[in-house]
Amino acid sequence: MSSSAFSPSSAAPVLLVGVDFGLPDFDNDLAELGLLAQTAGFAPVARITCKRSAPDAALFVGSGKAEELRLLAQMHGAQEVLFDQALSPGQQRNLERVLELPVNDRTLLILEIFAQRARSHEGKLQVELARLRYLSTRLVRRWSHLERQTGGAGVRGGPGEKQIELDRRMIDEAIKRTKERLVKVKRTRNTQRRHRSRADVFSISLVGYTNAGKSTLFNALVKARVYAADQLFATLDTTTRQLYLGDIGRSVSLSDTVGFIRDLPHGLVDAFEATLQEAVEADLLLHVVDAAHPGFLEQIEQVQKVLQEIGAQDIPQLLVFNKLDDIAPAQRPVNLVDTYELAGRSIPRVFVSALKFLGMAELREKISAIVLAPFATETETLVSD
Repeated sequence: MSSSAFSPSSAAPVLLVGVDFGLPDFDNDLAELGLLAQTAGFAPVARITCKRSAPDAALFVGSGKAEELRLLAQMHGAQEVLFDQALSPGQQRNLERVLELPVNDRTLLILEIFAQRARSHEGKLQVELARLRYLSTRLVRRWSHLERQTGGAGVRGGPGEKQIELDRRMIDEAIKRTKERLVKVKRTRNTQRRHRSRADVFSISLVGYTNAGKSTLFNALVKARVYAADQLFATLDTTTRQLYLGDIGRSVSLSDTVGFIRDLPHGLVDAFEATLQEAVEADLLLHVVDAAHPGFLEQIEQVQKVLQEIGAQDIPQLLVFNKLDDIAPAQRPVNLVDTYELAGRSIPRVFVSALKFLGMAELREKISAIVLAPFATETETLVSD
């Protein structure tokens, strides 16, 4: 087991915990968990990693390691413990008893960030549904705020009804109401999408790992003012604008979608179905990659994994290796446009810096060529006939 300390700040101090089960994507430095914690408003004061062949059924890390965590948390004044993996309700409850501190996992951390960042009506509904589904598996009294969201007759229950049964009924009713509201929102979005389809508009969606610079690239392409920042999940709500391609005299539809992340909670994938549908039904995916990130290969794999989950794996992709300005001059590519081998396929790639507007002309040219390709093929077929 290894541990190290962070610099303290005014935010709530937390202890970060990661368990290495021998998987290739284990974050030995807990760097991403630290960024997630800071994004959610916590201040990591210490981090600790250990190795196990399998999770302990009761405490995830075992009784001996749990005691070490308790002492380390006391030493650094941590007020909460955050795990980099998903915990079962029983493991969470048992750890809280041993550590005498609130314990949460990566899943809840991501849900909390999404709840803080959602701005649109649809985004808020999607986050709320994901949170309710997660909370339904952890029926403890900390979710008493749901009482304020329920109403009507028969909510309180009769004499002798256990509190856990009240909690379950409140959450089930809240899930039902939220799903009904989302159905209406999804119907509206599908209507808008059909209008675009009838207008024969070529649809492009930006996808990529969170903090790869998707929103910055979106702003650079369409001169929009979508919020962009150097942080995880800077923007959650899908934004669609018209992108005019001057060299072919045609406009296309460009959508900026929510960023992906390792171990994205399945509840979020389900809850964001309406938003991610923009990617599922796109004609082209601009897969934005942080070219300066040391783990960009793993991030590409994670994005491909999510695309597989939502059924968008067969949509043509154009890889956009962003943040060229963060790469040392000696390591920058000679050619800004080339191809990249991905899962046995040769994918076109363009290197850009959306922040510094480097490679943007080449990117537009490549997009134009892809948009024109189906038309050119159709023309060739007509001529041959």
